[in-house]
Amino acid sequence: MAGVVRRIWGARPPLLDVGLATGCATVAILVGREVHQQWLPFDATAYVLTVLANAPVAYRRRAPVAVAACCAAAWLVYISAGYWPALNVYGCLVAFYTVAERRPRRVALSVGAVGAAIWFYAGLLAEEGSMATVLAMSIIFTGVIWKFGDNARQLASRNRELAEVTAQLRREQADRAYRAVIEERMRIAGELHDVIAHHTSVISVQAGMAGYVFSSDPDAARAAIGTIADTSREAQHELRRMLSLLRRRPVAADEPDTYVPAPGVARIPDLVERVRAAGVPTELVTCGQSRPLPPGADLCVFRVVQESLTNVLKHAGRASATVTLEYHPDRFVASVRDDGPGAHTENATGSGHGLVGMRERAALYGGTVTAGPRPEGGFAVVLTLP
Repeated sequence: MAGVVRRIWGARPPLLDVGLATGCATVAILVGREVHQQWLPFDATAYVLTVLANAPVAYRRRAPVAVAACCAAAWLVYISAGYWPALNVYGCLVAFYTVAERRPRRVALSVGAVGAAIWFYAGLLAEEGSMATVLAMSIIFTGVIWKFGDNARQLASRNRELAEVTAQLRREQADRAYRAVIEERMRIAGELHDVIAHHTSVISVQAGMAGYVFSSDPDAARAAIGTIADTSREAQHELRRMLSLLRRRPVAADEPDTYVPAPGVARIPDLVERVRAAGVPTELVTCGQSRPLPPGADLCVFRVVQESLTNVLKHAGRASATVTLEYHPDRFVASVRDDGPGAHTENATGSGHGLVGMRERAALYGGTVTAGPRPEGGFAVVLTLP
């Protein structure tokens, strides 16, 4: 107990509370020095009791109930000694307000009841005055102080809840930003996979063919090496485009925008020609009236066709392929079909990263991707976008 008291009273009180306690004690002393009939004169004992009834207010924030008890006890002794009762009520009211502000209602009401009882006791000692007036003052003054303190407590509680909600919102916002960064990294990883997988597959096929015919057919070997060079340059351009997109800053009004757009349906003929040059007979068929697609869907079509043709190069063996672009009034369909001897290993089960990536791309734009072996042989990938 002694340690608790030392911890409470040994700490430095706020300057505002020190001023408040000093002001209450000063006003009480100045008023107490005036002559009050019926009551004892303001002597040294009154000075001490007045200081004890007001000085604890300086520590009201650290121990509200203890301060209220000290002020009430000093006030009760002051009244019982025969001094003017109304003198030391200031410190008690301030202490009671602090209890109502910082403690639960049941504690505040208990402290308020004690204060009202002391006030009523002081009225019993007065020779003059109406008991109805004393009772009304003790109840009304105590009730008003309690109401102000309770409102302040509720406001502080709402402010704490608001601060907690704000902190939670900030954490959720940071979490959403973190997840957005992760999703963007995954998207970039998918782009890199599509670019590198396709171009390295073409390079691998052409390099193998060049090595195979290097001595017997130098012209075919040179053509394969030329295809390798063109494919490598295109891969570098695509990687450079992605890096420029990541590093791009806003372009000023007077600066030319040198940003190269992402590949789309317009570049599928070049893609087909490259696969054809790699040794896979590939045909491009367009059905319906062609029209531009939104940029995201345009890139989605190109990547799905690119990934499908890459799988033809890697898995279909000696086969031919057909790329079909169908423009319907309410949807767009792109399909890649080959007549290879067997199903693609990773796509046949639907668990390969390539097929998963294609389905995720299509889902971003409300589309679907279906893939599987064809009844007549070979494999088919069909992309449908609304």
